Amino acid sequence: MKIRITSKVFLAVLLVALAVLLAMGVAGRWSFTRGFVGYMDELALQRVEDLVPRFTQTYAREGNWDFLRNNRRAWFHLMRPHAGNENGGPPHIEQETPPESDLTGAVFRLSLIDAEQRFVMGNPRMATDDAAVKRAIVVADKTVGWLVMGPFQSVSDTGAQRFYDEQLHATLLVGGIAGLFAVFVSLRIARTLVAPIKQIAAATHRLAAGDYAGRVEPGSGDEVGQLARDFNSLARTLEANERMRRDFMADVSHELRTPLSVLRGEIEAMEDGVRRLDADALQSLKGEVMTLTRLVNDLNELALADLGALVYRKAPVAVGDVLESTVGAFRERLAGAGLGLTLELAPGLLMSADESRLRQLFRNLVENTLRYTDSGGSLKVVTRRDGDDVCVDFMDSAPGVPDTLLPKLFERFFRGEASRNRATGGSGLGLAICRSIVEAHDGTISARASPLGGVWVALRFPAL
Repeated sequence: MKIRITSKVFLAVLLVALAVLLAMGVAGRWSFTRGFVGYMDELALQRVEDLVPRFTQTYAREGNWDFLRNNRRAWFHLMRPHAGNENGGPPHIEQETPPESDLTGAVFRLSLIDAEQRFVMGNPRMATDDAAVKRAIVVADKTVGWLVMGPFQSVSDTGAQRFYDEQLHATLLVGGIAGLFAVFVSLRIARTLVAPIKQIAAATHRLAAGDYAGRVEPGSGDEVGQLARDFNSLARTLEANERMRRDFMADVSHELRTPLSVLRGEIEAMEDGVRRLDADALQSLKGEVMTLTRLVNDLNELALADLGALVYRKAPVAVGDVLESTVGAFRERLAGAGLGLTLELAPGLLMSADESRLRQLFRNLVENTLRYTDSGGSLKVVTRRDGDDVCVDFMDSAPGVPDTLLPKLFERFFRGEASRNRATGGSGLGLAICRSIVEAHDGTISARASPLGGVWVALRFPAL
């Protein structure tokens, strides 16, 4: 049979509580019994001390112990607390036998032996018990006998037994109440501990079924609350990944559909004789094919980057030299677009990098400027050292990007214009590839508003 976690926690807490309760009850009972018996022993010994003078006076009057041998009436009369006459003299042994209630308890653990260690009267087993306590009876400076008191082995006195039983009943009553309280507390603890775990389990089942919107209320600051917070973080991540996956599929479909539609339209126009099959037509078709090729290559590169399959052959690289040769190659294209170029390159900046990937990174950033910067603007590239980092800044002129959209620039297929018009932008994968290259070099990339009015892309790499 499958035992639920609530039952397991309940049984575990209950068993611990009952074990502690039982141990305390047994220990307390043992301590009480031992202490109570010791207390009874002390009372009995005090009674023996009180009896010694009485036996001494009686022996002095009778002259021997013969009056006690086999005389239970005289023996029990001497044991009675009120034995003796009004003037304090020795008791009259002719008085009648005391009630049975007076003949119980310590009197049955007493015995009397004479000077020759011979048993006279009382409990014969006490006379030979090594653990018994002896008190000498001295008459005229001569020991004439001993009163022997055996130790308590158990509670035997009627009043003491009644008190002992009352304590036992009280202990059992308190133990029963404590046991019921332990059951209540154990059940409460089990439900309190397991309730959030059940909520997390139910939310996990929904998450596995594809419902990423479910969340769990942490409710506490302990490990269970941390588990709930971690679950919520996982759910948010999965929800974002699912949204990105759907957006990615839609974006890929859109990017592939446009050049394919153009190709199909032009081919059909040629088939219908609307357009002639000449060099211009072939060049147009080639342009669309190249667009598809670049898109497929970019997608393949991003897929390899996600899988960690891209190979980076890193070596010490002079950042300024790579920038000067890479960005410098765009001077004519930038000038043709009406854009100025400014390079402020600090000398001697070294970093560990794959030079070919680093050039690809810088080319993508310049291409981004060429696509989006208005004619008459400029591009400024600055390198500097900041502590242990090499910083590379690409700052272009207007138009800029709203602050709310800046964090999204490096997402796949993101372009600032909602219409996704190809006349003003590429596939939307260039900056995503830039982020992959930067992260592969243990660097960071971010975007902010440029002091020139456009976008400022800031790169930071560990310096050598």
